[in-house]
Amino acid sequence: MGQITVETCEIEGLKIITPKVFGDARGYFMETYQYEDFKAAGIPEVFVQDNQSASKRGVLRGLHFQKEYAQDKLVRVIRGEVFDVAVDLREGSKTFGKWFGVRLSEENKKQFFIPKHFAHGFLVLSDYAEFCYKCSDFYHPGDEGGIRYDDPEIGVEWPIADDMELLLSGKDTQWGGLKEYLACR
Repeated sequence: MGQITVETCEIEGLKIITPKVFGDARGYFMETYQYEDFKAAGIPEVFVQDNQSASKRGVLRGLHFQKEYAQDKLVRVIRGEVFDVAVDLREGSKTFGKWFGVRLSEENKKQFFIPKHFAHGFLVLSDYAEFCYKCSDFYHPGDEGGIRYDDPEIGVEWPIADDMELLLSGKDTQWGGLKEYLACR
């Protein structure tokens, strides 16, 4: 495990990964993913799809999950800064319905590992952000689910600035809360 350090979170399964960065006057180099290092750190998942999105300040994406084809995700920001959130939806988990958030940025170069059966979302804090994530299963369009970003039962404390205009997709304004999620399982 020479090229990364891994922090566990108060919700079991979530992990913050910080890569070793080698920098000099020319710039920097880092390994963003190396299977053996991640396996040694307790993340043996095999990733089959990489995604990238670009968003402007105030965009809030989430909270999303795949229903039948659950995905492990390894997320990071390559430009800008986001507040990234995972919500535990694992049946029988002692932290079911709890959330954890972390700031990811091009400066801190941290990555966030989110296992299967978590809802996931992020809020763009910088003027612009590019967000990358690896997934352990393919995206299945008819399998997407979601929970409202502002569900009071979950109570995510999004760092929404007073001068920030939230920008959400139509579907992200239509999701139900945790109670509706539980009723549909």
